[in-house]
Amino acid sequence: MKKTIIVVDDQSDLRLSAKFILENYGFNVIEAESPLHALDVIAEQQVDLMLLDMNFQYDTTSGKEGLDMLKTLKDKNYHFPVIVMTAWSTVEIAVEAIKLGAKDFIEKPWKNQRLVRIIEQQFQLGSVQLENKRLKAQRPSNDVFMLGESAAMQLVLTQAKKLAVTDTPILITGENGTGKSMLANFIHQHSARSNESYVTVNMGAIPETLFESELFGHTKGAFTDAKKDRMGRFEAAQSGSLFLDEIGTIPLNLQPKLLRVLESGEFEPVGSSKTLQAEVRLIAASNIDFQQAIAQGDFRQDLYYRINTIVLDIPPLRKRKEDILPLAEHFLAQKSQKYNKQGLTLSEQAKKALCHYDWPGNIRELSHVIERAVLLSDSNELEITGLTDQLALGNNGANTSNGELPFMTIDEAEQTLIKQALQKTQGKVIEAGELLGLGKNAIYRRLEKYQIDTKG
Repeated sequence: MKKTIIVVDDQSDLRLSAKFILENYGFNVIEAESPLHALDVIAEQQVDLMLLDMNFQYDTTSGKEGLDMLKTLKDKNYHFPVIVMTAWSTVEIAVEAIKLGAKDFIEKPWKNQRLVRIIEQQFQLGSVQLENKRLKAQRPSNDVFMLGESAAMQLVLTQAKKLAVTDTPILITGENGTGKSMLANFIHQHSARSNESYVTVNMGAIPETLFESELFGHTKGAFTDAKKDRMGRFEAAQSGSLFLDEIGTIPLNLQPKLLRVLESGEFEPVGSSKTLQAEVRLIAASNIDFQQAIAQGDFRQDLYYRINTIVLDIPPLRKRKEDILPLAEHFLAQKSQKYNKQGLTLSEQAKKALCHYDWPGNIRELSHVIERAVLLSDSNELEITGLTDQLALGNNGANTSNGELPFMTIDEAEQTLIKQALQKTQGKVIEAGELLGLGKNAIYRRLEKYQIDTKG
């Protein structure tokens, strides 16, 4: 659907000019010659954005009528974005307008591309905020429970609550699957920014060529595929929280670009000379050993110091065994409801197997195991055979019922050991080979022979 913009200005030629430009970009435009006229119009029809002149009959410099209009819109609980404009711009008027709720400020005569860009950015930001609200409404209220009820996890949550009310950058560490993204969300929800945007970025998934565009945005024509202006993640998270997941995966040559915005709070969209301010709360997460990465020259020490003011470490599931069964029961109830299989329970044998397993994939792996068991269940009581072969064999491939190794071919045994080694090293092939006494070439030959996917 077309977005509707109301242009409020006492100059008919300016309203006509704005109408011509904006309709050419696919917007629906209505006009108002004064703030009072605008209030009558917006009371009768839907408006998505207002372009508001600051001076009308009172004078041409003070901006008083525009500021009064902003106060009125605020008092009447109108929530569409307002962009103010004047031919007599001053810093004081701009600051006062922003304080009263204006989203941006443009001088007359404007540059057409800048006007359109500012408007499109407001609609993009609105879409991000709407999506955040939708996701917030869908998120189960007991997400925090998924982190665990053990003393170790309750300590982490207590620390997170205390730190959430500050704007201090937080680095969350821990193995894959321990719930780092959940903890980041928890921090945002308990912060003073909880009603603002919460934007997440998987740093490991950004191609090097798109790094700047993804984080900082770009203007139309900045590069070959830049068909239109695009808002970056820093701008989308303005006044809210920005979660940079897998921050340890950023290539070394791109780290200075991130360091600059974290140090100065300033950045420019690709293809633009306009400097923007990044007013965001930073939360980062990674599972790498930063000291080792710094020593090897893979991660900048100054960037590490910038993101690690406070470090929250989530312990792996194998170090808090008391969380396994409560989490398993939680997932069982959750997945039973999802697949409409009510009345499912865990057998005593299944509970023992769950507690004796090391869970290299942590909470994520436990969730997947329970989900598969629910899907494959033939009875209300889930037995050990309904979980997974790894659990049935125990941590080291030994049969838990009599302590004997199960019968299998040499190839099957080799495949099993390789898969277990990859799990223990979180998919790091060279380290998995070292665990098995295999060199680099030998482990890769076996991966190719058995068609083992190291990303699975």
